[in-house]
Amino acid sequence: MRRRCGWLSSLFRPRRAGRALPQPYPQGPDSEPKAVAKLSASDKVVMENILSNSDFSEGLHLWQPNSCHAFVAVEGSGYHYGVRPHSGSTYAVLTHRTQSWQGLEQDITEKVTLGTEYFVAAYVRVHGEVHEPIRVQVTLKLEEGSSTNYLSIARILASQERWEKMEGSFNLTTLPRRLVFYLEGPPPGVDLLIDSVTISYKKTEGSASSIRGTENIILNYDFSKGLHPWNPICCHAYVASQWSGFLDGIRGNSGENYAVVSKRTEHWQGLEQDITNQVSTGTAYVVSAFVRVDGNVQGQVEVKGTLRLQNADGSTHYNPVGSVVASKEKWNKLEGSFSLTNMPKNVVFYLEGPPAGVDLVIDSVTITCSRHKQSKEVKVPSGAETIIKNPHFEDGLKNWSGRGCNICRHEFTAYGNVRPLNGSYFASATGRVHNWNGIQQEITGRVQRKVLYEISSAVRIFGSANDTEVRATLWVQEYGHERYVGLAKNQASDKQWTHLKGKFLLHAPFTKAVIFIEGPPAGIDILVDGLVLSPARKLQAAPRPKIENVLYGTNLLHNNAFTRGLAGWSPMGSCRLSIQTEAPHMLSSILKDRASQKHISGRYILATNRTDVWMGPSQVITDKLRLHVTYRVSSWVRVGSGGHGRHHVNVCLAVDNNQWVNGGQVEADGDQWYEIKGAFKLEKQPSKVTAYVQGPPPGVDLRVMDFQIYPVDRKARFEYLKEKTDKVRKRDVVLKFQGSNAVNLLGSSVRIQQTENSFPFGSCIARHNIENEDLAEFFVKNFNWAVFENELKWYHTEAEQGRLNYKDSDELLEFCEKHKIQVRGHCLFWEVEDAVQPWVRSLQGHRLMAAVQNRLQSLLSRYKGRFRHHDVNNEMLHGSFYEDRLGRDIRAYMFREAHKLDPSAVLFVNDYNVEDGCDTKSTPEKFVEQVVDLQERGAPVGGIGVQGHISHPVGEIICDSLDKLAILGLPIWITELDVTAENEHIRADDLEVFLREAFAHPAVGGIILWGFWEMFMFREHAHLVDADGTINEAGRRYLALKQEWLTRMNGNVDRQGEFKFRGYHGSYTVEMDTPSGKVARSFVVDKDSPVQVITLNV
Repeated sequence: MRRRCGWLSSLFRPRRAGRALPQPYPQGPDSEPKAVAKLSASDKVVMENILSNSDFSEGLHLWQPNSCHAFVAVEGSGYHYGVRPHSGSTYAVLTHRTQSWQGLEQDITEKVTLGTEYFVAAYVRVHGEVHEPIRVQVTLKLEEGSSTNYLSIARILASQERWEKMEGSFNLTTLPRRLVFYLEGPPPGVDLLIDSVTISYKKTEGSASSIRGTENIILNYDFSKGLHPWNPICCHAYVASQWSGFLDGIRGNSGENYAVVSKRTEHWQGLEQDITNQVSTGTAYVVSAFVRVDGNVQGQVEVKGTLRLQNADGSTHYNPVGSVVASKEKWNKLEGSFSLTNMPKNVVFYLEGPPAGVDLVIDSVTITCSRHKQSKEVKVPSGAETIIKNPHFEDGLKNWSGRGCNICRHEFTAYGNVRPLNGSYFASATGRVHNWNGIQQEITGRVQRKVLYEISSAVRIFGSANDTEVRATLWVQEYGHERYVGLAKNQASDKQWTHLKGKFLLHAPFTKAVIFIEGPPAGIDILVDGLVLSPARKLQAAPRPKIENVLYGTNLLHNNAFTRGLAGWSPMGSCRLSIQTEAPHMLSSILKDRASQKHISGRYILATNRTDVWMGPSQVITDKLRLHVTYRVSSWVRVGSGGHGRHHVNVCLAVDNNQWVNGGQVEADGDQWYEIKGAFKLEKQPSKVTAYVQGPPPGVDLRVMDFQIYPVDRKARFEYLKEKTDKVRKRDVVLKFQGSNAVNLLGSSVRIQQTENSFPFGSCIARHNIENEDLAEFFVKNFNWAVFENELKWYHTEAEQGRLNYKDSDELLEFCEKHKIQVRGHCLFWEVEDAVQPWVRSLQGHRLMAAVQNRLQSLLSRYKGRFRHHDVNNEMLHGSFYEDRLGRDIRAYMFREAHKLDPSAVLFVNDYNVEDGCDTKSTPEKFVEQVVDLQERGAPVGGIGVQGHISHPVGEIICDSLDKLAILGLPIWITELDVTAENEHIRADDLEVFLREAFAHPAVGGIILWGFWEMFMFREHAHLVDADGTINEAGRRYLALKQEWLTRMNGNVDRQGEFKFRGYHGSYTVEMDTPSGKVARSFVVDKDSPVQVITLNV
């Protein structure tokens, strides 16, 4: 394209042959306008902007990108690279530009007149590979017949650093057939940002136009000036007049002109005018307009007058102010009234209503001030009240649409005897052929990122007698990809209304958001009675519970040694209880444990005649329990006659006969005694709690010995762990000073400050949530390791066979590498069938084996050397998908092949419920057996992953499990730690228990949390940071422990020219005073030997 330079050469530029345009008046943007007629006392001069949606508060409505991509950046969905608007809360962004002339345009044909001087202003800036200011300009495109000409009217040099104001002016002496205004100029690949665009002219007018002695705030009410300043809403409009020919012979109701709104494809399309500057709060306004319809219409249809109210927070609300039933035969008068109780950012009045395809004809529109108080007030609701427009379908299906199906509104009763749950209406989604079909509403601009929202909806189904799942889902268009967010789900029936309730939080900037109800199979209708979406109320954190009169270490169970026979004990169900004495040789396995020797008497309780699994000995302990206290459970059990092999036995607590709490479990047989270890705590006051032992099949006898339930003294354990931590995580350090100042250092002060503990503390992260700047900052500041939540899992990287998606994992890995954060790979395979994607589940034999090999080759060759660890086959204690189909050796094969492809990565087994005694599938003993079997098959197992999803941590139980695993000599990592408690103080206590226990254990090589931010956790009430970014008590406890595990030391250089201290492994700085001044040095304490000598030159 020819380069344009100089003002004169850019006045117009033909791109195709055509006549030249008349030159504009030679006035710059700062020159004074020509003299105007003398003003009367009541006249005033105002600047009238002819551009619609000049601040992009209505998105890109009436703007068009010129052969490129455009979107509006708003505060709620994320500004473009953090650029804030020059004014207001929105601006337009032009991207994917491949030519300098590509930009943003608006048709202003109907808005300009001859001989009027127009003043142009716009704020612009650029973004991209820009190293110096570049030109941005405003251009007019004038189309006349087959020719098109271009007129440059303003230009400026714009930069990335700030908004620049561009100004210019123009005056047309002839009117083209079509006139388009647009902004253009930056080179290809550079984004153009635009804010606050105006084309204004100086208008002389009275204080208000007058009709019959009243003040009409509507400008050009009779269309005598064409359509200025009216705008058609997503349709076509023109003015019919006596000289241009009336529509089908229709004459104006008054005067010579009327407006015709045609090519309407939606009932809400019509004609609008912005009246923001003409209205005020507390004033009553009367609305009237003469309307009729034309086209293929039979009978009468409704025409409505509506106000569109746009708030500063980006929310938009619609309020009807009048309506009339109109026909083709005659003009009908629409009348109404309104009064504003609070002032929104923009007030737009418009006429709408007839069905699609029907023309709307309008004459004589007035909005006048009334001297009488109006009964109807229009209140502008806050965004918190009405994020969903027309939430209860009182305004028909306005703002709602079908998602791949039809939707209907029903009044009072429908579908037989179905009545609305609330109000008078409900909606239905019918003709559904996919489970994702349903009813939807776009909520772009009304929801903001980094804000927690609550959703509630009443739903039911029709067309099936069976209950089925109904879901509320949010579809979000983020930059570069789309994402579906599950908001709420519940089982719905055709018999009654069911509530959907949930919460959500969006981290990443987004350009579009749609909420919809979906879920049931094809052919089943979804019925919806209202949808409410609002910012979640910030609840004040509950205080630390007051816990009193707790006798730590004291058994709650009465007569647990059975010295008084069955006193205090009763059978659960119809089984029989008796007291027996065990033969001494059967006690050998118990008496090996010194802690048990003082409790074991040899007496036990025997349960016989058991006719159900839940039958066994029990005791009511309601009055002895305290809320929020962690209780440890211990019991020795053995099964008796009537069964073969091992049987499941567990301690259970029946809470109010409707809740059952697991207190620990084990697999036991009749050959020896087995210890059950577990824990529990209660957070709500029960009316009755019964502790009992159960589990073996009916007919199998059950023996119980030394059954204990006692509160855990955590503080006493913490003191022991601090001493243990000192031995495990610290080493003795000798700083030796040498150099010219060393001989004079005796007695000099030394200040030691540890800057970072080298122990790995990490968290899982996801691609979308690192877009939250606050979350990303907390993560980078407080963790040195990471694991990806889903982005590396096979079902994410290859959801459909052959279609690989490494984009998210690539970006996450780059983020971590940029911040020098080490990364664990999770996971190559997942043995649990429910976690295997459908296309893999459909494979058998050599096809499945080929898919496994392709997965290994694809991922490990791509990321060779970049992941420090890999979880090879997740949760092999709980699943057997690949082993069942490919044979027992497949697990070892995965390890062997992974090591060949990436020798530097440490390969882990990884499983859950290993550490707390609550799951017989994943005891430490079974985990050890699994690792030994893999090693015997040649699998290079390099580490043990203990997930750590725990609810009632007891230090001794965790330590015992870690001790059992440590016999393998492999590093143990806590890979997915979270603890859950509704009270954040209790959550903090539980988290501290696990962190201290793991950090003090010599076999533990690192701790990874499974998230830290509310709404992005695997389990509810496990977060360290609230959704709004507030660090809660659990987060503060984590940060306090990290500070505790940093060494700070002050002292003096000794006679040997040395300074000795004991410190945690990691990075340090030392400051010391020397004869020549203060000297600072850095050093690292490693963990290779008991004493480390470090020489520093001073």
